[in-house]
Amino acid sequence: MSTARMSRVDGWLRRALPGRCVFCLAPLPDEAPWCVACFAGLPWNRPACDGCGEPQPPAQAGLRCGRCLRRPPAFDRAKVPLRYADEVAGLVQRFKFDASPRAGSLLLELLVAGLTPDERAWPEALVAVPLHPRRARERGFDQARWLARRLARRLDRPLVRAVRLRDTPSQRGLDRGERRANLRAAFGVPAGLPGRVALVDDVMTTGATLEALAVACRRAGAREVVAWSVARTPLHDR
Repeated sequence: MSTARMSRVDGWLRRALPGRCVFCLAPLPDEAPWCVACFAGLPWNRPACDGCGEPQPPAQAGLRCGRCLRRPPAFDRAKVPLRYADEVAGLVQRFKFDASPRAGSLLLELLVAGLTPDERAWPEALVAVPLHPRRARERGFDQARWLARRLARRLDRPLVRAVRLRDTPSQRGLDRGERRANLRAAFGVPAGLPGRVALVDDVMTTGATLEALAVACRRAGAREVVAWSVARTPLHDR
């Protein structure tokens, strides 16, 4: 989709969805897409490990999880504002499997809302987790790139296009180590990346996909890499 057409679609969505909360349909006093109660009641990923985004118990707030202390991920830190549960899981499923632009736009707004101003200003470029072309054709679109293009435009940052070099088998049912092996050397990134890069995906499960892309980004010149995703699948739900 061209940038001009993307702008028209996003503008149409903003005009088509005013006035009521997208979750409970309560009237809204301003242009926000949700009411205060529904926003507060979403499954926020707090506290979470700063290293991998894994949900943590309250006593662990501000600390890295044991897994990251034993083996730090290939990216420097992760920011995943929400857990993959309840209303958020429904939005992700409608976006990923039904190609719903309304669900995608809401997920983008939630991701932006979950990033601090300093975090939004930090990256010099964004890189989306790419689907293999065959899978993108089957699905009809590449959901991470859809999100990343709009986020890059919102943040006024370039979007660098990564490629998936191998059509890797499904990650479903694989543990963390098996996922890492499955994704080894799976991505290619153009050389000459700027020093600070943010990776963008819709859902983080174990983080293996983002780790493999982070390795490729470091080989392409990035010195610092962060991972951004809308939602995190808690360990007990995998």
